[in-house]
Amino acid sequence: VSPGRCWSFKGHQGQVVIRLPARVHLTAITVQHITKDVSPSGTVISAPKDITVFVSLLGNSGGVDADGEEESVLGTFTYHVEKEPVQTFPLKNVLLPRAFSYVKLLVKSNWGNPWYTCIYRVQVHGRMENQTD
Repeated sequence: VSPGRCWSFKGHQGQVVIRLPARVHLTAITVQHITKDVSPSGTVISAPKDITVFVSLLGNSGGVDADGEEESVLGTFTYHVEKEPVQTFPLKNVLLPRAFSYVKLLVKSNWGNPWYTCIYRVQVHGRMENQTD
């Protein structure tokens, strides 16, 4: 993770859909951004702030999955720039034991940059559908 080497999108809102390598029972999601100390501008206003995590079996945005169900919300959280740069957020487990193929990260706002938002790393935590403990 180094300054400027991020996934960026225009403005303060955006989304990314991640296709998982297998169907996964999700437990948490981790988001990472750089710190003020390593930022060339001395700020981290391009960091995401308010984020919602959706899941579906199909990767369509706002659509219906193979079982006729719309995508489901697994959590809404705030990435805090004053905390550690790597932040893990537990996801709701009300949909378990379902496993999902796609995760959508919807960034609703950032910390003040009007031109772009950057995400340096996203990690999805869980157990693959066919994996035994």
